[in-house]
Amino acid sequence: MSFKTPASSSSFPWWIATLYFAEGLPYMAVMTISVIMYKSLGIGNTAIAFYTSWLYLPWMIKPLWSPFVDIIRTKRWWIVAMQLSIAIGMALIAFTIPASLWFQTTLAVFWLVAFSSATHDIAADGYYMLALNEHEQSFFVGIRSLFYRISMVIGQGALVVLADQVNRSTGTLTAGWIIIFALLSAFFLIVALLHMFKLPVPRSDVNHDPRTFKEVMQEFISTFISFFRKPGVAVALVFILLYRLPEALMVKMIPPFLQDPVAAGGIGLSAGDVGLVYGTVGVIGLMLGGIIGGIAASSRGLRAWLHPMAWSMSLTCLTFVYLAWAQPTQIWQVYACVFIEQFGYGFGFTAYMLYLIYFSIGRFKTAHYSICTGFMAMGMMLPGLAAGWLADTMGYLNFFTLTIVLCACTIGVCYLIKVSPEFGRKE
Repeated sequence: MSFKTPASSSSFPWWIATLYFAEGLPYMAVMTISVIMYKSLGIGNTAIAFYTSWLYLPWMIKPLWSPFVDIIRTKRWWIVAMQLSIAIGMALIAFTIPASLWFQTTLAVFWLVAFSSATHDIAADGYYMLALNEHEQSFFVGIRSLFYRISMVIGQGALVVLADQVNRSTGTLTAGWIIIFALLSAFFLIVALLHMFKLPVPRSDVNHDPRTFKEVMQEFISTFISFFRKPGVAVALVFILLYRLPEALMVKMIPPFLQDPVAAGGIGLSAGDVGLVYGTVGVIGLMLGGIIGGIAASSRGLRAWLHPMAWSMSLTCLTFVYLAWAQPTQIWQVYACVFIEQFGYGFGFTAYMLYLIYFSIGRFKTAHYSICTGFMAMGMMLPGLAAGWLADTMGYLNFFTLTIVLCACTIGVCYLIKVSPEFGRKE
């Protein structure tokens, strides 16, 4: 496959919008829409959390093939190729939802979409680091998060609401889900064509000359060895695995908690209500937190904001303890709690992403960043496997209380790592 490449790039990084919007949508489809859809179609919490957590696997093991993205073709080529692959995968999901073995077949296709999306992430994040200098990376991390979060408005918000409305109007359980995956397929076909002809070409994003299998494997091995020889790698891995531990448990159970009836300890919202809550105030909170976090880190550097961001990410989890305890009937309370929790998460997540960029600095920064995100996915996948069982066994109130206790990990690991005072700070 060969693509046209323009000879020059624009001075304004418009591609941040299209690239990270396209990066967020398949992740939302695999990790969030799938959970809401399966819950709506009658799958239990334990099965939902266990099987959808396995969908993290491509993100967890993507370091195994990230060096190939680094040394074969260009990041731009991989971006377009994976967007075309995702378009095909979304179409296949739409076709397999009505199948007799729909749960098994949609899970299988979701895994293929996850594989393509994980590879797209490698290329997109590498492209971001090649196209911008360190200060620009820090400054635009908020904008990058903004468009990623906008994709969440569409993914876990508008598309879920649309699916629910179509299902209600047609009197079916599946028509709405088929339509939204068909729309996602069409979108990725269009964005792939846009990037094929219009995405700028950084000078450092070179098209490598063909080489032998032995040469490729030697560079592959040297990439991994150089990562694990980085100073402080053990501490860095502890940080990457544990900073998001409470979130890893919560993220799989929040949609089922909001959808379950009050008698089962939930809030009793419909799938459309969940989409509306998270597609409006939830994403607004995330975007504001991410933008403010990016501006703060750019002004004083990551080191100055690391601990405040960790506390922000931890304390706001208390909102779901309140929701599970009070089970409020006033929808405004749900909106307020979701906004607070998502704002705190968006602000605190900025430190996490900047640290991954910081630790990846070096010759193989694209592959090393991918290895970091692979461990990030592991930190989300392993706790998530047990989240449904824990929630069913303990009940929602005790489950969310447990996540607050585990926030000690988020705060504690920040005392272990070392960050240059200058990193991310405006020069």
